[in-house]
Amino acid sequence: MRSFLTQPLYEKFASLIKHTEDAKFDLISPICMVILGVMSIFYIYSAQSYTHGHQWMMQILWLFIGFIIYVLISSVNYKIYLENAHIIYTICILMLLLIWSPLGMKVYGAQRWLNFKVFSVQASDPAKIGTLIFGAAILARSQIINFKSSLKVVGKVMGAFFLPIVLIFLQPDLGSCLVFPPMLFALLYVSKLSKRFFITTFGIFALLIGIVAWDVYGYAKFIQSNPESKHTGIYQTQAILPLKDYQRKRILTFVAPHIIDPKGIGDNWNLRQSLISIGTGGLLGKGHNNGTQAKLGYLPNSVAPNDFIFSVLAEERGFMGGFFVIFLFAILISNGIKIATLARDRFGVFLAIGISTIFMVHVFINIGMTIGIMPITGIPLPFLSYGGSFILSCCILQGLIQSIYRFRRNA
Repeated sequence: MRSFLTQPLYEKFASLIKHTEDAKFDLISPICMVILGVMSIFYIYSAQSYTHGHQWMMQILWLFIGFIIYVLISSVNYKIYLENAHIIYTICILMLLLIWSPLGMKVYGAQRWLNFKVFSVQASDPAKIGTLIFGAAILARSQIINFKSSLKVVGKVMGAFFLPIVLIFLQPDLGSCLVFPPMLFALLYVSKLSKRFFITTFGIFALLIGIVAWDVYGYAKFIQSNPESKHTGIYQTQAILPLKDYQRKRILTFVAPHIIDPKGIGDNWNLRQSLISIGTGGLLGKGHNNGTQAKLGYLPNSVAPNDFIFSVLAEERGFMGGFFVIFLFAILISNGIKIATLARDRFGVFLAIGISTIFMVHVFINIGMTIGIMPITGIPLPFLSYGGSFILSCCILQGLIQSIYRFRRNA
């Protein structure tokens, strides 16, 4: 202990990293998870204090169950998921298909949930996990030698990703769809495909962005000339892309709010209240349960505890509180990437990188939409937003990361 205290700072850091790499159990991720989970309870309580809601109590239950699942998943060798990847993927696809069965439940106009009476599950959450495992298994078992062989592998992986994306898009749930492309791209990038593939992919992506931009531009011109048709859904019947009009409104609210909601009392309301919440928080915030936007109902109860929980936190804890949360996520994500570098097999590398990408996308889009740099898509913030199935899926994903770390020497 004395020698550690007398070491130079860089040597202390190096020895600490070496110690964590040699440890049998990674403590960094669970510590971040616990801190974020405890914070979620306090700020969900604040977000609902004016309605006397009880979602914060349910959040405690989901976090407790999630911790148990985390321990169970982390104690099983992750290689078992490689051997059963097709079964896991099939179950997840069946869950997405069951959305349109009697088990399906519509919430806020979208058919996204499976109702099992005692609890409900948002089918897109397990779909992300199953698709990642299946995609990672395909890449781990494939040999990429040249451009031709890489196209065959890419075709298989893209097919595996395309099916859940289509099924989730039909619910409709555009926000969850946005998680899949970055995850796919990260897996393909780590697999060291040909540069020609990425150049082609970038061209296709730019083309798709252009088509969506043209579609939204047409919608903007349509509602400007037909203001009374803004809420009728007429445009989607004559548009090129199979988007819902409310999805076009969300994009248009982001790029041109003066067209879709010039007074800020319609589609732009949540963003406006979110910016007020974050802006009035200042450096240190107003104090726990002293925020006004959610407490007085300006930030609606339907979004404050889940999609806009960061706004509640930033108002009550200010810039420093928001920075602390982002710092915790940075540690969590970078730790997942570090564990990917420690994995001794391709499947472990792909799995850890894919999980880190899922968290990165959720954090970037969620916080981005609360501060106005991303469109509002309804993507929750890991471990902070309220939601049973989402909390459990986050715990499962981090449990897989822990399993990769614990069984890295057995690969």
